[in-house]
Amino acid sequence: MRKGKPRFPQSRPASTRHPETGAPGRSKSAPASTGPQKSGRSGAARRPESRHKPVATPAEHWAEPAERESGRDQGRRPPPERAGTSGFWLYGLHAVRAALANPRRHIHRILVTRELAGELFEGIDRSARPRPLPTPESMDREAIGRLLPTGAVHQGVAARVEPLPYIALEDLTADLDPLAPALLVVLDQVSDPHNVGAILRSAAAFGARAVIVTERHAAPETGTLAKSASGALDVVPLIRVANLARALELLKKANIWCLGFAADAPDSLPKTRLAERVALVLGSEGQGMRRLTREGCDLLLSLPTGGPIDQLNVSNAAAIALYEWARQHGQAR
Repeated sequence: MRKGKPRFPQSRPASTRHPETGAPGRSKSAPASTGPQKSGRSGAARRPESRHKPVATPAEHWAEPAERESGRDQGRRPPPERAGTSGFWLYGLHAVRAALANPRRHIHRILVTRELAGELFEGIDRSARPRPLPTPESMDREAIGRLLPTGAVHQGVAARVEPLPYIALEDLTADLDPLAPALLVVLDQVSDPHNVGAILRSAAAFGARAVIVTERHAAPETGTLAKSASGALDVVPLIRVANLARALELLKKANIWCLGFAADAPDSLPKTRLAERVALVLGSEGQGMRRLTREGCDLLLSLPTGGPIDQLNVSNAAAIALYEWARQHGQAR
């Protein structure tokens, strides 16, 4: 096929599927412990047997607001988690602001330094949320950092949140306009949260409707993933499916072409005219796509390289494929 000529029709002919199975008729190509602390009350001694018991009264171990502002709380413990608080910590300005702007995100606590308190809610419509946001708690950077994983780059803001509500793939496909362009990303057991976060960020940048991942052997929703996504976790739905092969079949029934990416594919992305409704399917960092995933794709494509390294990181490959679809269909600025 000549370069530039459309590879796919804009709709999937009914005759391309098996009349009974519906299969396509084509070849398968802790916080770090700060150590024992003094109680801060004259004459009060900590009993040896209570050394590892939970702190019952935060006021005994946490400075008053005036002390926090003056920096005299250095080395003290941050307030412990409130009883009944679940979820996980989001951190970083973009990730937290995106969560604050997402009405679907349930937020338990908001921690912010005094320097960032004024800009944290700029441009965010709080009235769109089904429940009020908690009052932000003023802390210094060190106190926030002690509540987060070691090495977390929080930029002076963090939020304790619940995972986003579950979205079924069937609900997503039902909401898609059958005549409008649609761009999706499918990840086959991509387990590195930094890669999944980077892919979410690229998906948001180029207008993808969702990123679909497996329930098992895939990166969970964590602060690390959200920080890597730079806010995209609360913008692009992250949909988890139990069976990826069945998910591909469901996408095909919604008239979406499934394009898999593999280094040994006979066709290359630059020479292929992409359909308006596609799902870009990428495999894990090590083994790539599994056999059933490859067989469930309409077409396999490669990303040709010219240097000494002939394979790209999965997040880089996703960004290139997303950009190429957006370029071909006038979505790239």
